Amino acid sequence: MTEIESIAKKAKKASLEMAKLSSKAKNSILKAVANELLIQSEFIKTQNLQDIQNAKQNGISSALIDRLTLNDARIKSMSDSLLQLANFADPIGEIVTGWRHENGLGIEAVRVPLGVIAMIYESRPNVSIDASALALKSGNAIILRGSSNALYSNKALIKIFNETGAKFGLVQNGISLITTPDRTALDELIKQDKFIDVLIPRGGKNLKEYIKQNAKIPFIETGAGVCHIYVDESAKLKDSVNIIKNAKTQRPSVCNALECLVLNEKIVDKILPLLLDEMRGTEFRIDAKIYDKFSKFDNAKKADENDFGCEFLDLILAVKVVRDLDSAIEFINEHSSTHSESILTQNSENIEKFLAEVNSAVVYANASTRFSDGGEFGFGGEIGISTQKLHARGPMGVRALTSIKYIVRGNGQIRE
Repeated sequence: MTEIESIAKKAKKASLEMAKLSSKAKNSILKAVANELLIQSEFIKTQNLQDIQNAKQNGISSALIDRLTLNDARIKSMSDSLLQLANFADPIGEIVTGWRHENGLGIEAVRVPLGVIAMIYESRPNVSIDASALALKSGNAIILRGSSNALYSNKALIKIFNETGAKFGLVQNGISLITTPDRTALDELIKQDKFIDVLIPRGGKNLKEYIKQNAKIPFIETGAGVCHIYVDESAKLKDSVNIIKNAKTQRPSVCNALECLVLNEKIVDKILPLLLDEMRGTEFRIDAKIYDKFSKFDNAKKADENDFGCEFLDLILAVKVVRDLDSAIEFINEHSSTHSESILTQNSENIEKFLAEVNSAVVYANASTRFSDGGEFGFGGEIGISTQKLHARGPMGVRALTSIKYIVRGNGQIRE
């Protein structure tokens, strides 16, 4: 038996015990780990620094290094999310619905864990804590396979989680980390359909395509974030500039950051000069049909078709000009990764049309796309943002990691 198969087999066995953990035990583990993260913050940052230094030596982009970095604020955020999750109601055993059959059978749909989750993710080591915590709260075992760029950070975080959790009843092998950076480990992991119930890949386009082509396990597609904001002709200029700046620059390396700005042709001359001036650190790749008007700005470049539908994860923003709302909706639905989109307008009819017709997991009116996040939605963290429609969609919190089973109680009924 190979190492990966052994890990998967042990996780399957552990999942039966994880499903039986009491709410009190789960919450005690979460609170203890939250406290221990703060106590061991210097150790975490020391291990994280090794990853950052290796990433710089390997020529990793500044955007990916930002995703990799753990500082005091991000460690505190991880701790806070665990405390928030500990205060949530336990989803396991929740009666989703119930009714009585005409023959007297009592039928209930009850929430249960998925079983064993395999989580594949790139760069961001905080995912190790978020995913482990959500798996624990939902009664699942989880196998984590992070990026080799974050190996030291992930090992430190999972060591803290497992060692601290064990003191309060965490099941051995309930949370596992694959530490080998060898690609063959990933190849083998995604074929363990005998032991793993669901696969959650969280990373770039190449990872998603690889999973689609090779996985034998059902998977939930998450994360790719080609997010758009459409500025309608009636939008408030000052508010729009603030929202666009926040969506693009507050943290450009994450999946809910703005990648493409769609402008109504009637507002281009009013808003684009303001944005180019206000966001001088951002490179604007502007629709060729209006580029000449704005070529005098140092941060303006002419866009080509490859810029539309591109996830830059950097201070680069594509700009598309459209005739009207229908054109905007058509363009967004064609180029989006179905993650998050927003409309900026004072026209209530246009708001409702946009919200109804844009085919994405999260749609906004007059707000930044940066709110697409399990923590911001009050989920106590997230394991990913699903961009598909089956089982779960949008930010995935603890309930997204459950299924249901039907419990039927009778007193001798037979079917005739």
